[in-house]
Amino acid sequence: MVAPPDNDVLWARGLHHTHGATPALTGVSLGVREGEILAVTGPRGSGKTTLLKCLSGQLVPTEGEVWFDGSSLHTLSSPSRERLRLDRFGWIDTEPHLVPELTAWENAALPLLLRGAGHRAAKHAAHEWLERLDVGMCARRRPARLDQSQRQRVAVARALAAAPRVLFADEPTAPLHSADGTQVLRTLTTAARSHRITVVLATYDPQVAALADRTVALLDGRRSGATPETTGAPDEESRAACSLSV
Repeated sequence: MVAPPDNDVLWARGLHHTHGATPALTGVSLGVREGEILAVTGPRGSGKTTLLKCLSGQLVPTEGEVWFDGSSLHTLSSPSRERLRLDRFGWIDTEPHLVPELTAWENAALPLLLRGAGHRAAKHAAHEWLERLDVGMCARRRPARLDQSQRQRVAVARALAAAPRVLFADEPTAPLHSADGTQVLRTLTTAARSHRITVVLATYDPQVAALADRTVALLDGRRSGATPETTGAPDEESRAACSLSV
């Protein structure tokens, strides 16, 4: 077993996963630095969602390793992975999946409350992010009284209010109109950089990927190339080759 690089908060090697008899990932390796925004691109069905779920511990890869902050994620028990996701990870899905019985602010505060945060602190954080995402006026409304754009913004507020170490976003602006999506993405990327939140963003939209620091492309479950950073740092392929050598 090869230890992950010290400067990668999230690292994966040789990930394979199948859905039934259909391969979804075939030998994918990558690393993500702390505070980096990484876009995973590719057409629908290329394995983007499966990769994010393996990296976040929602799925255990059939083969391969996933490490978070120097500890192996792929060997954790299911309860331990669930606790890690609650404490350290955030997730934004294509659909918001809000709890219908809760108001918008209660939905946004839910991860903090489940984590044991005080009611006042959780409510304050929820309201702060709802305001930043221009849905503060909806704080007391339940999801049924919100339109699709408002519900998705509440889901983004829920992910950010919990101050995750790593935020996974699976096509987060797919249900939004262009102007709404742009505003949400700007808020998301600005918050990530100001709070040193690592973001792994799945998208098939080149304009969305352009907001990231670096891009990794998938095709049919395999790495099909990477776009190097503009800072002069080694690109992902070079880092992977170095980190996987023994």
